[in-house]
Amino acid sequence: MDAPAAMDAPADDWTGRYLAELATQRKLSRHTVAAYGRDLAELARLAGHTDWPRLVHADIRRFAARLHAEGQTATSIARKLSGWRGFYGWLARHVALAANPADGVRAPRRAKRLPKALAVDDAVQLMESGPRAHLEPAELCNRAMFELLYSSGLRVSELAGLDLRHVAAADGAAASLGWLDLPSREVVVTGKGNKMRRVPVGGAACAALEAWLAVRPPAGDGSQALFLSTRGTRISPRVVQQRLKLHAQKAGAPVHVHPHVLRHSFASHLLQSSGDLRAVQELLGHASITSTQIYTALDFQHLAAVYDKAHPRAKRKD
Repeated sequence: MDAPAAMDAPADDWTGRYLAELATQRKLSRHTVAAYGRDLAELARLAGHTDWPRLVHADIRRFAARLHAEGQTATSIARKLSGWRGFYGWLARHVALAANPADGVRAPRRAKRLPKALAVDDAVQLMESGPRAHLEPAELCNRAMFELLYSSGLRVSELAGLDLRHVAAADGAAASLGWLDLPSREVVVTGKGNKMRRVPVGGAACAALEAWLAVRPPAGDGSQALFLSTRGTRISPRVVQQRLKLHAQKAGAPVHVHPHVLRHSFASHLLQSSGDLRAVQELLGHASITSTQIYTALDFQHLAAVYDKAHPRAKRKD
C-alpha cells in the first residue's frame, strides 16, 4: 500500500494518480481511461470546492439526482456511479474513509419503452398491400405468415415452429410444439416456459392459409412444417423477419416493421376494441398480467389522440 496521503490533496492529484494506475497497472485502453477521466471531471464539477474524501453518501445521491434533473439518461448516470464507486474503492487504499460514499447509490429507474404498434389503418394497409392475383408460392407463404402474425399475435419463433397438423412423438421424433387446426380456426403454440395455448385465427388469415396450403410443396426435409423456405425446409425466424421487412418497405410502412411490431399491434388493437386485459393476456401467453398492462398505455395514447382530434376544446388557444 502506498504511504497515506493528506486528506485535503487537490482533486486533480487524485484524478491523475488514479487514471495513471488504470493505464499502467490495469492496462486499460486509452479510450476507457479517457471515459473514466470524464466521469471524474463530472464528479469534480458537482463537488465544487468540497474535498473528495469528505464527500458522503448523501452527497453522491444528490449528485445523481442533479444529473437526472439535467436530463442525463439513467444508463449514463449508472455508468458514472460505477466509475465513482471504483474510484473511491481505490482512494480508500490511500486515505482513511469512513465508507465508500457511492456504495448503495442507484441511478433513477430507466423509463419503460412502450412497444411500437402500428395504427389500425397502417396495419390493414400493410396486410392488403401488394398484388392479390397470380401470386407465386413464396408470395402466398409470405401473405399467410404476415396475416397469421397480426391475426393471432404470435411470436416469430412460435410461427416458425408451427406444423401442418399435430404430430405425436414416435420413433424418437419429437412431438409438435405447435400446429394449425384450420377446421377450428385455431393454432396451438408452445410459448415461453413451455406453456401451450390455443389462439383463434381470423377470417383473413384463414383465407391466406388456405391459399398457401393449396400450393405448398412437400417439405424437402421431410418435416410437417407449415411454412417453408425457398429450399423446402422449415422457415427460420430470421427469414420471416427479412421477408416482413422487405414487404413493409414496399408497402411504404411509416415505421420499421418486424414480427414483434405485428404482435404489439395485435395486442393494442384488440385492447382498444374490447378493453379486456385478461383476454389479451391469455392470447399473448403472458404469465403475468403485469407484462400485458403496458398495452394499456398504448391504448391511452390512442384515446388521447382521438380526444385531441375530436374534442372542440382539446386544442389550446394561442
